[in-house]
Amino acid sequence: MKNGAVIEQQRSKPVKQKKIRDIHHLPPIWNALSHVLIGLFSFSCVYPFLFVVVLSFTDEQTLAQNGYSIFPEKWSLEAYSYIFQTGDQLLRSYGVTIFITVVGTLVSIALVSLYAYAISRSYFHFRGFFSFIAFFTMLFGGGLVPSYIVTTQVLHLKDTIWALILPMSMGAFSILIMRTFFKTTVPDAVIESGKIDGASEFRVFFSLVLPVSLPGLATIGLFSALGYWNDWFNALLYIDNARLLPLQSLLMKVETNIQFILQNSTISNSTERSAIARSLPAETTRMAMVVLATAPIVFAYPFFQRYFVQGLTVGSVKE
Repeated sequence: MKNGAVIEQQRSKPVKQKKIRDIHHLPPIWNALSHVLIGLFSFSCVYPFLFVVVLSFTDEQTLAQNGYSIFPEKWSLEAYSYIFQTGDQLLRSYGVTIFITVVGTLVSIALVSLYAYAISRSYFHFRGFFSFIAFFTMLFGGGLVPSYIVTTQVLHLKDTIWALILPMSMGAFSILIMRTFFKTTVPDAVIESGKIDGASEFRVFFSLVLPVSLPGLATIGLFSALGYWNDWFNALLYIDNARLLPLQSLLMKVETNIQFILQNSTISNSTERSAIARSLPAETTRMAMVVLATAPIVFAYPFFQRYFVQGLTVGSVKE
């Protein structure tokens, strides 16, 4: 009976569980310190752009007298008024830039992903040849004159919207990135399962491969969108029609006009012309052009984030 009572007493005692230390949990002090450091680093990244925005709304004379300041003595809209004197041309250039950015990004993603998927498959016999062609263009290029002749004389894209889209639609670096992504991320079991069910190569690509490849597609899509949005050189080469002038080229023309007036005013002895030149918001106009050219793509960038997260959670293979 005593043994039974001892056993019953031992069972009634609470069992002490061993406390497991969570290595991912930081002490409150270190947690707060890390938040402060990350916040300061984030602010240091955003501060230059905020500073440019403030300078774009600063009065030109105040800026010349007091220099750069985050809290200017006098605010002004002269820089934006000077830029918006172009009238409908600014809105038209915005529309052209948005069109070539959206359409060009879609075309670039389609061409790059199809090319990269083909050379990423081991059963494609000519994958080495086409991989070499893509890589060769990264080392050697035809130059400016041959590309201009091909675009204008062979493809007849002079003064067309496609002259701003097609020359930048295929990037060798993006092709190699997507080829590596398809090799490392898309298992062969996914493709084999689709072919067993009788799906064609295009059906496998669009229904099975693309849903699990959204992170890679979003990456090259973001690079392509930034390239199209900031491009001005192709417009300088191929566009003479003002209705097809993109935003970056228009802003460069505004900057060139300001520089032309300032340079000629220093050469000329006319006091009236010199007074007009001094009244031009040259420095603040540069800042305003940076804001107008950067703000739309900055606000569009967060929309790409959900594709990264969504692509990581779509699809899985169990073997």
